Amino acid sequence: MSAIASSLTIAGTDPTGGAGIQADLKSFQEREVYGMSVVTSVVAQNTTGVKAIQHLPLELIEQQLDTVYQDIVPDAVKTGMIATREMMELLAGKLEGMNRPYVMDPVMVAKSGHTLMEEKSRQTLREKLIPLATIVTPNIPEAEILIGSPIKDLSDAKRAAKMMVEELGARSAIVKGGHLSGEAVDVLYDKQDFHLFRSERTETRHTHGTGCTFSAVITAELAKGKTIPEAVATGKEFITAAIRYTLGIGKGNGPTNHWGMRLRGLPGEAKGAESIE
Repeated sequence: MSAIASSLTIAGTDPTGGAGIQADLKSFQEREVYGMSVVTSVVAQNTTGVKAIQHLPLELIEQQLDTVYQDIVPDAVKTGMIATREMMELLAGKLEGMNRPYVMDPVMVAKSGHTLMEEKSRQTLREKLIPLATIVTPNIPEAEILIGSPIKDLSDAKRAAKMMVEELGARSAIVKGGHLSGEAVDVLYDKQDFHLFRSERTETRHTHGTGCTFSAVITAELAKGKTIPEAVATGKEFITAAIRYTLGIGKGNGPTNHWGMRLRGLPGEAKGAESIE
């Protein structure tokens, strides 16, 4: 690892800055990690929804990746919106032997409900990318797609996290509990233990890009050499503050506040991890 840790995000764009590549780079910067990016898809979206998507040619995605690795080898990598089977197969080949932490955020559906991944790509994601992942970070709807069954409560979330590790092959998995009622509880399974990360729920519609931001912070912390539970704990604290100290901008589901942790210290922040059998 170099004197300054670096992270690479491989994902789609958000011209309004709340999600995708733009949110990842803001998160890396806030965690004092040097951020780099490879664009997979150019997305015309804002807080009200997705208007258009243009996938980049595979050759250009590969050239971006090679250009990064020929100069600055990242200490950790995350993927976000990887829309097609061909992209996934390309990335799997590149990531397979890199020996660096890999965070997979399985971006499938935008907050507005717009589908961001082709149906035929989902099986390829399960077979090609999840087995390479240091950690997979789905929300409840994404986890339901990945395991093929509904998640109604904390027990179901634990079952889903364990399935993603023991059946789909990830090193660890965290199922985010934001879509469940009550306290926001995220469930991490790392082959040995379950870890629960709790925070009080903030009632707001401004949650655009929460998954991107959360996974980007985890990536940054892994790049600095933190353990998986340590990285997730920081990610939980970061996203809790980002939601709590809302910016209140946008006509729809507005973006989170990427400098929210600078304002933390009031009651209601994320609590430390709770390990359970």
